[in-house]
Amino acid sequence: MNSKYLKSLDEGFSYQTLKLEASRCLLCHDAPCSKECPAGTDPAKFIRSVRFDNLKGAAETIRENNPLGAICARVCPTEKYCQKGCLRSGIDKPIDIGNIQRYVTDFEQKTNMKILKKGVENNKRIAIVGSGPSGLSLAALLLRDGYKVDMYEKESKLGGYLRCGIPAYRLSNEVLDYEIQRIIDLGLNYHTNTTIGKDITMYELKTYFDVVVIAVGYSKGKILEMFKDNPYVETAVDYLKRIKENDGNVLVDDNVLVIGGGDVSMDICTSLKILGSTNVTAVVYEELFEFKASKKELEDARKHDVTIIDGYVPTSVHNNTVNFKHRRLPYDLTMTADKIILAVGQTYDVENLDLKIDKNEAITKTNYQIDDSNVFVIGDISINKEKTVVGSVKSAKEALYYIKQYLGGK
Repeated sequence: MNSKYLKSLDEGFSYQTLKLEASRCLLCHDAPCSKECPAGTDPAKFIRSVRFDNLKGAAETIRENNPLGAICARVCPTEKYCQKGCLRSGIDKPIDIGNIQRYVTDFEQKTNMKILKKGVENNKRIAIVGSGPSGLSLAALLLRDGYKVDMYEKESKLGGYLRCGIPAYRLSNEVLDYEIQRIIDLGLNYHTNTTIGKDITMYELKTYFDVVVIAVGYSKGKILEMFKDNPYVETAVDYLKRIKENDGNVLVDDNVLVIGGGDVSMDICTSLKILGSTNVTAVVYEELFEFKASKKELEDARKHDVTIIDGYVPTSVHNNTVNFKHRRLPYDLTMTADKIILAVGQTYDVENLDLKIDKNEAITKTNYQIDDSNVFVIGDISINKEKTVVGSVKSAKEALYYIKQYLGGK
């Protein structure tokens, strides 16, 4: 194992810093931070509990609203959501809601709290295809409400992109395994190494289960046409998966060119520097003022001396040399690297799932349902546009409401 890769870049709060940070909260009435959380985690309420040393109550607020609270505490771009609404910003800086949530969920784990309970069974059977954040969130909520849930995952372990795509220094397997085990303990029946269309068909699922939920996410990296079949090129999604599966024990090239500027790009850039790459350069379509990466991801990359060149578009490639042109200015750029990594977006893999896709989105009704069938779609390819873990939790909570309606529940 590579200890540098596995070690968190942010050690989180001590009890003293937790209390100091919570004491800065203005205890707003009708708090804007809670309104800005897509998953409705209600940070105002759990921060208030922390202020009065009620860590158990804080953990209950988080967990009852967000089944993946410990994960979101580590990977959620809080500056785009809850912290954006924090009124403390007008005085000095917003409350560090993510680290407060992380401390509380760590306390929950250390004290072995069991907040979510298995509901009284109602004999309704639900199948969930995919075990990423949306699928796991929905499974927890359904089990809490008494439904029987079977989850189908093509990989050998549950977790989806949480396991294979987010670097260990941001989300350790220990935290992910803890979150998943809590859901298994609620009664989840899961099937790994199972591919729909090969090991079981959609027809069989739709026939046996009362509802089938597709939660496959964006699991494939996009390839620009000019880079196809180039031996020097790999997608960031594939590279991150390889690093994560090997606990960081991979050989990296000295000089790496990364094309793209979102969170996935910053993840691969920082990972490469931690693992020993001498020079890592990200050439980005967006200019810095319109950057897509979260503030924390960008800061981590800069702390590790990643070079970022903004505003350029690739125009041609020959072997390991790429030519770029600036979007607005009369500048050209040519770069040669040992390795070229594409982080230019992700797409879906929905073969054999009987889905109609338009503009990277499954065609469903506004209630996440495909026509009048017993199939629902949640997560990245659903009508919910927020392609984040907290956005996945949101889509799961919304879909739960419509699934229960469909099944005649309350």
